[in-house]
Amino acid sequence: MNVQVGTITFGNDQPFVLVSGPCQIESRGHCLRLADALAGMAQSAGVPFVFKSSFDKANRTSVTGRRGIGIDDGLRTLADVKSAIGCPVLTDIHAPDQAKAAAQAVDILQIPAFLCRQTDLLIAAGETGAAVNIKKGQFLAPWDMAAVAAKVQSTGNDRIILTDRGTSFGYNTLVSDFRALPIMGETGFPVMFDATHSVQAPGGLGASSGGDRRFAPALARAALAVGAAAIFAEAHDDPDTAPSDGPVMLPLGAVPAMLDDLRRIDEIVKDRR
Repeated sequence: MNVQVGTITFGNDQPFVLVSGPCQIESRGHCLRLADALAGMAQSAGVPFVFKSSFDKANRTSVTGRRGIGIDDGLRTLADVKSAIGCPVLTDIHAPDQAKAAAQAVDILQIPAFLCRQTDLLIAAGETGAAVNIKKGQFLAPWDMAAVAAKVQSTGNDRIILTDRGTSFGYNTLVSDFRALPIMGETGFPVMFDATHSVQAPGGLGASSGGDRRFAPALARAALAVGAAAIFAEAHDDPDTAPSDGPVMLPLGAVPAMLDDLRRIDEIVKDRR
């Protein structure tokens, strides 16, 4: 089953899609600059592109963590990105009452991993008719996502993407099991791999999450080697000063080489199908 988002097709047998942007919206100008830069890199590499950023990071490690600019300013910013750059846009929602407004501004509603079993949230997202990207909870087995997707599908909306972002493995540690991608693909829905959150150390810095961005491109390559439909990789012009997820976001300068590698792997793997 493919999911059409504007002119972009998500499918396990289709050319892979890049979903990228900063973890949270810092300002309108910053979002537009990053979206423009990333869209240009993706176009040069011949890779379909979706911009992502969050108006609220509601699952921060500490109550003191910066959460974003809020839903009203955030959705206006994302709508401006969509209009100015001409690419589809994805953002998270954390509560059922955010779904309708978000779907009017963006193309893909994302269900955060920690909230992937929240029935009311999934149904509210499905009822909008927007594409819904559901991140697999770090605490779930890949086969558990069939029941999660069925909640959205119960609304009559089958525009569903499933994303793996690593699985809890001891304290402050995630591990990526690449069997999870084809297993989730057995649902028929496109499967995306979140390369940057998979190298996160949740809560690893005490008041915030740590991680090691060096390994994100390697995991992304592995995900495409098993046939992923898309790669989710957050990027930033200065990740070490970012308000959230700095340790795992890719610097913009690392994106072109990664895309070149990924495109070549994707062509080899999907030509065999």
